[in-house]
Amino acid sequence: MENNDEYWMRRAIELAGKAEAEGEVPVGAVIVKNGELVAEGWNHPIQSHDPSAHAEMMAMRNAGQALNNYRLIDTTLYVTLEPCSMCVGAMIHARIARLVFGAYDPKTGAAGSAMDLIHADIHNHQPLISGGVLEDECRQQLQAFFRDKRKST
Repeated sequence: MENNDEYWMRRAIELAGKAEAEGEVPVGAVIVKNGELVAEGWNHPIQSHDPSAHAEMMAMRNAGQALNNYRLIDTTLYVTLEPCSMCVGAMIHARIARLVFGAYDPKTGAAGSAMDLIHADIHNHQPLISGGVLEDECRQQLQAFFRDKRKST
């Protein structure tokens, strides 16, 4: 039987597929509280003309609405790609309890790869982190997207 992290990451991978079908970079995210789905999101910046419409941001916006609170206390954010600095900053402000991500992002990952913003001593909140959950599937989904994109140009 697979663990809960893998279960929720598989849902995030499905959502990344929705982003890809819409012509967006395939990144998906879900927010879970007490084992229950609170909200989902997938990349939307191209279609929405909104640079902040990353999967994590969309999921956090939806979770805030669902919970009637901008503080997302005791939640876990699952995302297929290590979050960037914008998304990490929002997670810290939202008080996300735990971050679980799939693929590491050595170029812009702010949870330890390119920078470690999430563990900066200046913050009064630091989510717990589990990286590399279903990493191969998440990385392959992104790599295939960019490989296909290069072929079509």
